[in-house]
Amino acid sequence: MRVLVLSQYFWPEGFRINELVTALHAKGVEVEVLSGQPNYPGGVVFKGYRAWRCVRDTCLGVTVHRVPLAPRGKGAVRLALNYLSFILSALVFGTYLLRKRPFDAILVFAPSPILQAIPAIWLGRLKQCPTLLWVQDLWPESLSATGHVTHPVLLKGVARVVRWIYQKVDLLLVQSRAFTPKVRALAGSTPIVYYPNSFIDERAEGTVEPIVCPGLDCDFPIVFAGNIGRAQAVEVVLEAATLLRDVEGVRFVMVGDGSQRDWLMQQSANRGLSNLIFPGRYPVEAMPALMQKAAALLVTLADTEIFRLTIPSKIQAYLAAGRPIIACLNGAGAEIVEEAGAGVAVPAEDALALAEAVKTLYKMPESERFEMGAQGRRYYQEHFAHDKLVDTLIGHFEHAVRSQQGCR
Repeated sequence: MRVLVLSQYFWPEGFRINELVTALHAKGVEVEVLSGQPNYPGGVVFKGYRAWRCVRDTCLGVTVHRVPLAPRGKGAVRLALNYLSFILSALVFGTYLLRKRPFDAILVFAPSPILQAIPAIWLGRLKQCPTLLWVQDLWPESLSATGHVTHPVLLKGVARVVRWIYQKVDLLLVQSRAFTPKVRALAGSTPIVYYPNSFIDERAEGTVEPIVCPGLDCDFPIVFAGNIGRAQAVEVVLEAATLLRDVEGVRFVMVGDGSQRDWLMQQSANRGLSNLIFPGRYPVEAMPALMQKAAALLVTLADTEIFRLTIPSKIQAYLAAGRPIIACLNGAGAEIVEEAGAGVAVPAEDALALAEAVKTLYKMPESERFEMGAQGRRYYQEHFAHDKLVDTLIGHFEHAVRSQQGCR
């Protein structure tokens, strides 16, 4: 089977689509990728690439077709230009680069912007193959939740575009079951199936390497891994760290980058907090080893309707790590942590509840914390094991191909 993966983000940018492509390739699927020039998250094009070039190279064992784009930057205008330039380039230059290459199916990896599905729909018509859209964020809800777009007229316009996209693809994969009603309201007759994010269990693969990370040399390091942005409501961590500043041995280690990192660092310095550490970004490949050094793993989200429906992809990684999870969020993500018995869930944006949860875990016997982590790993293996989910995706490809062939 020949599959085209369309994703604005791809290696060397650190997204889970990299692991999925690698796994599909290992299972004998002939995968090619249509992507942009790597520049996430800082808006600086990675060494060896140029923003305004078309290039075909090989990454992770597969052929990658890269089209020009405007690098992302600070502010809504720069981000909008980044999104729109990729869509236009994928339509024009992507069509040219792929002109003689047949495919059986197209998969769109769709974190924001979901608009990147537009060139995939066009290519699916040209190649006469089904298009599968893997919905990671709900639009237009995520735009309003993050503050990028708030005007009601603009949000209605985005909703119309999303409706058109949903109804033009052949299969919608949703990363959270809670997404289904919202997607169904716009999708018309397009089939929808639950297909969660996964995480490669590096310990099972025997690839975990030693790692050095500032802040972990204490009795109870709490690791937050990933984007440090508005969606994560990271001010709750600042307030909890302030409440816990006199608790010896407890540190919050904020691994990653994002729009709120500089602000959070400045606020931490203003308050003289020594229990809030910012070691920076680490490669995705290093995260399993880093998480192994944590006493607990922290996930936070803002208190909005959209985020109550979302399962942050880091939850699967945290479950696989086998460490207790502190979930400061509402809805689907908290339900998984509680159902798995993998940690403690507290209301989103509630700093006092977060601080109390930290103290509860800190005082808990190590054997009980160990059992929490073990339950999380068992839940991961049952529900999110990477190899099983890749097989499921291949099954979705095959079914979509058969369905389209049956309609001809």
